[in-house]
Amino acid sequence: MADVDDKIDETKSTTEVRNGNHVDLSTTASVDLINASGHVQQLSRNFSLAALAGVGLTVGNVWPAIGGSILVAIFNGGPPGVLYEFLAVSVCYWTVAASIAELASAIPSSAGVYHWASVTPGRRWGRGIGFFAGWWNYLAWVLGLASMSSIFGNTVVQMYALNHPDVVVQPWHVFVAYLLSTWLACAAVCLANKAQPTLDKFGIFAILGGFFITVIVVAVMPGRGGRPPHATSSFVWKEWSADIGYPDGFVFLAGMLNGAYSVGAVDATTHLAEEIALPHRNVPIAIGMQMSIGFVTGFCYLVAIMYGINDLDALFESPYPIAEIYRQATGSAAGATGLLALIMICIGLTLMGLYMICGRTLWALARDGATPVPGFLGEVNGRMDMPLRSTLVTAVLVTILGAIYVGSTTAFNALVGSFILTSSSSYLAAILPNLLTGRKNISYGPFHMRGWIGFAVNGMACWAGHDGIKS
Repeated sequence: MADVDDKIDETKSTTEVRNGNHVDLSTTASVDLINASGHVQQLSRNFSLAALAGVGLTVGNVWPAIGGSILVAIFNGGPPGVLYEFLAVSVCYWTVAASIAELASAIPSSAGVYHWASVTPGRRWGRGIGFFAGWWNYLAWVLGLASMSSIFGNTVVQMYALNHPDVVVQPWHVFVAYLLSTWLACAAVCLANKAQPTLDKFGIFAILGGFFITVIVVAVMPGRGGRPPHATSSFVWKEWSADIGYPDGFVFLAGMLNGAYSVGAVDATTHLAEEIALPHRNVPIAIGMQMSIGFVTGFCYLVAIMYGINDLDALFESPYPIAEIYRQATGSAAGATGLLALIMICIGLTLMGLYMICGRTLWALARDGATPVPGFLGEVNGRMDMPLRSTLVTAVLVTILGAIYVGSTTAFNALVGSFILTSSSSYLAAILPNLLTGRKNISYGPFHMRGWIGFAVNGMACWAGHDGIKS
């Protein structure tokens, strides 16, 4: 693995090699922080700020992720638990996001967490800590990709099952949809790499459009045409329900995992830092947009669907509670199917974004020799202008994980549930050394939390990361 910290002084280079030719970077608005890792620029800068923000929103995918994974949260306190747990975890992850944004502003690199964890501890410990941080981060993204593929598969199957009540859903039904979705998303990323920025801009409209349609439908339809009325405010905000045999404090912390799953992809845009101009400025802005819009849409969506519930017991008995919530709110299988289709579209875009992130994360590790067969995985396909091999290897790993679903859904869910553990570990590996060394081992960029603010935010982020690991 290359000594990343030895290369920091090389960030003042004003030329790069593209297709064998030296290009003057003074005309690209990216002079100072081109490839802060010291590597030759290999990827084209195709992304605008809007496209990068689209990546953050579609990969973050907060409200569809909440809906698709609400089975876990609803058992941990009922509607009040879902809402307050989401608020608490959002506050925690804002500090993590701010810490990540500061590091991305200082050292914008596709390696992301791996690079920062190699620099912030200093020369003595950086190599080892960076290695583990990089692999934890890559594993987290692979688990997240497998998880979203399973949510996509479950959504498709439940759309069919809602309209065919006699069908008995089998795990292999979900696995077939899982395979189709994950390989189609991989193919789209590999074969249409230049179209990804446009798709990511479309993703902004898909996420926001799906949100507004869902919230309006769920808010308006209950109580009309003989349908049951909205849930009471007491039910939504006060009536704690957690009869699972554990103390309420433990239940609350466990329930925070669902919120962490939906808002925990804070470093998504950092892995495209080498594909946008002025990354030291634009990446932190994209992170801020991702977190702000994700929080507002996620919380409003939760409030809307909680008011749409009229039979809580039916949710506990349903294999896919969001489908039951939609059915209760709209009063029909057709209405629920339409709302599920919005989730399906958003998750389809999420899968493409996740393949971009995963492929580039593995490629960044390989180019520093931190993977097996680094020459193979660290190659950028010149014609497709993207790390093809690392993306395809990721698809194979996701397929293998999906096969576990057929044998045991419990084992699969337990495995992909480690997303929070592995992602939190990787963030902690970058942020904690920065805090312990007095925040002195990096030269900060435009986004810099000065003085005690930086120490306080980093400290809170480390506490949040530690809490995520314990949970």
